[in-house]
Amino acid sequence: MNFPSRISFFCFAFTLAVPATQSIAETTDTNSPNFILLMSDDQGWGDVGFNGNEVVQTPNLDAMASAGVRFDRFYAAAPLCSPTRGSCLTGRYPFRFGILAAHTGGMRVGEITIAEMLQKRGYATGMFGKWHIGWVKPDEVSTRGFYSPPSHHGFDEYFATTSAVPTWDPTITPQDWDSWGNGPGEPWKGGFPYVHNGREAKENLSGDDSRVIMDRVIPFIEANQAKPFFATVWFHAPHEPVVAGEEFKKLYSKAGSKRKNYYGCITAMDQQVGRLRAKLRELGIEENTVVFFCSDNGPSDGLAKKGVASAGPFKGHKHTMYEGGLLVPACAEWPGTIPAGTSTEMRCSTVDFLPTVASIVGDSMVQKATRPIDGIDLMPLIRGEVKDRDRDLFFGYRRLHQGIDGQSIISGDWKLLREAKKNGRLRLYDLSKDPFETQDLSEEMPEQTEQLRKQLEELQASCQRSRDGGDYRY
Repeated sequence: MNFPSRISFFCFAFTLAVPATQSIAETTDTNSPNFILLMSDDQGWGDVGFNGNEVVQTPNLDAMASAGVRFDRFYAAAPLCSPTRGSCLTGRYPFRFGILAAHTGGMRVGEITIAEMLQKRGYATGMFGKWHIGWVKPDEVSTRGFYSPPSHHGFDEYFATTSAVPTWDPTITPQDWDSWGNGPGEPWKGGFPYVHNGREAKENLSGDDSRVIMDRVIPFIEANQAKPFFATVWFHAPHEPVVAGEEFKKLYSKAGSKRKNYYGCITAMDQQVGRLRAKLRELGIEENTVVFFCSDNGPSDGLAKKGVASAGPFKGHKHTMYEGGLLVPACAEWPGTIPAGTSTEMRCSTVDFLPTVASIVGDSMVQKATRPIDGIDLMPLIRGEVKDRDRDLFFGYRRLHQGIDGQSIISGDWKLLREAKKNGRLRLYDLSKDPFETQDLSEEMPEQTEQLRKQLEELQASCQRSRDGGDYRY
């Protein structure tokens, strides 16, 4: 894989590059811009053009990054999907709201989401794609407390699946994927995976899954263009089963079968991002719409180990606490407010979405919150007013089959981690000098290790209090 000069000549000090001829407009309390939160699934930091991949074709995401701000050090709150998704909507760490792994429960109704905050301000709210923080079908699983659809968390409309589906023909089990359920050509996991406002969706479900999702997003935007709206668009691509249509596989004729499908479905998703951006321009609302994009965690374990998916130069992948499992591609666009060509290496996180949205609309919920909000407002960073994060970052997830937690803390340039492994030990890295985590300093610097261990324990204890009901009754 070729990653050109931007990666080769990284400067790992925190910087914010803003063109000198441009300034950022201050947001006032009277503004009610639209918000769109795009998220891919298992897309590694190195699996996008704007992070230096010269093979995968992502022209629309690249254009979005060039037209706004590119986050070079953007972290998922966890190295797997469900915990990260909850963090995006709540501004809180997964160990607070209690979703520590996939398929382990639903989002608690006591949590306050971006959708609920904006809904109270008159926004139309819609969720489209992979939900994965609760079941979307009110069937037998409701007896286990897993039923927690988007409508329980502030979304007026939703077209969603509970979890993963094939990225091509999402209702049909693809070839070579019978180990996930039914045989090839049979219904995917026994039925129709999409639910539209409480009922199974049965129309327009063939072909590219990203297009299937965007076919519901566009009408939602058109119907609500005269009022503020919030759209959460969580693609399944490029999570396995990774299948691309022939037109997209042809773009990678020299690649092997797995990479044809992997890159092909990323390009198909990118095409739908372009379709969305074009619709905003067509409706004349692009300057009143903030669009965020990120992935939910690092690249798939299996695909990364086979050299198909990439975390770029970083160590690790999904389900690891190393940078490759946590760092994700990310950018944001707001024409007329965020200058083109902006970039930052300050460490940002999915927990920052809610505080940032609250700041933009002038909502005081973060300042007046009676519960911990872990994220920060990113607008001062984007305006060039700050360069350093004023608080630590915490990451964690639970390995289900062993019940072992993987956790990490970043404080300044120091990172302490423990993998979710039996007898996993603490490892210490200085990210300013060793961004690729090649030299464990835990034995060489025991005092620094102990200090970070205490800070990690304090964060763990705070999260445990929240999880045990300290923030609200449930």
